[in-house]
Amino acid sequence: MTQQPESLADWLAFLGRTDIPVLRQTAREIQRLRADDALLTARSMADVVTDDPLMTVKLLRYMQSHKHRNQQYELVDVKQALLMMGLDTFFRGVPPAPLVEEMLHDRLDALVHLLQTVRRAQRAAHYAFDWALRLHDLHAEEIRVSALLAHVAEMLMWCFNPRQMLEIGKRQDADPALRSAEVQKQVLGFAGRDLQRALTIEWRLPELLLNLMDPAQAHSARVRNVMLAANLARHSAHGWDDAALPDDYREIAALLRMEPHRVMALIGARPAGTQN
Repeated sequence: MTQQPESLADWLAFLGRTDIPVLRQTAREIQRLRADDALLTARSMADVVTDDPLMTVKLLRYMQSHKHRNQQYELVDVKQALLMMGLDTFFRGVPPAPLVEEMLHDRLDALVHLLQTVRRAQRAAHYAFDWALRLHDLHAEEIRVSALLAHVAEMLMWCFNPRQMLEIGKRQDADPALRSAEVQKQVLGFAGRDLQRALTIEWRLPELLLNLMDPAQAHSARVRNVMLAANLARHSAHGWDDAALPDDYREIAALLRMEPHRVMALIGARPAGTQN
């Protein structure tokens, strides 16, 4: 059995060479499109890929390691990446396997946490993309992908290091005052954000992901968009009665230059105390 990575450098090397798993639903949808020429287009395939943060980062990592010599910029638009590489190359080089659900079949507690994190990322990407369009941002696709991948290091650790990830959760449950970065350093030897930063640099993921971790960029409209979308997805994950949501509505309202009650209508929020 291969020894599990320990240091940040070990994990970076391991994740760089290992096969990233994808969601079973993604594999099914790719098979469905592939079986029907009438449905199979770069756009339809991009829609499937960008609904799965793991499949998205798998594709972007492949593109980075196979980029053309004359490519002057990093590809963050999944549809453009698929058009550039061609669907035949995509099917050969970025197969929808292995499956997350099979990898974690004996760690269902970790699988639940992973799928919850994926669901939050999907919702954050949806919010961020919609707001970017409303703000006429010319790089709305980068904002969507950045929101989708804002916690991709955490997802990868749930896939490949479920035991320690569960230990982190157990310690935080026992002491809610513990800061996430501190307990991660206790268990992993490094903070999750440090792995996220290292992966972003190594795999040439959207530069916006680095800006999210840079306090000097905190007031940038694009950074605020992604951060507020991630906050909203997290705070509303279990309903619309989280105490942090009113502040979210006010901050989103400031970003979009509209009233908080209009933000609530826009996102489908229900006032606390009403039925879902």
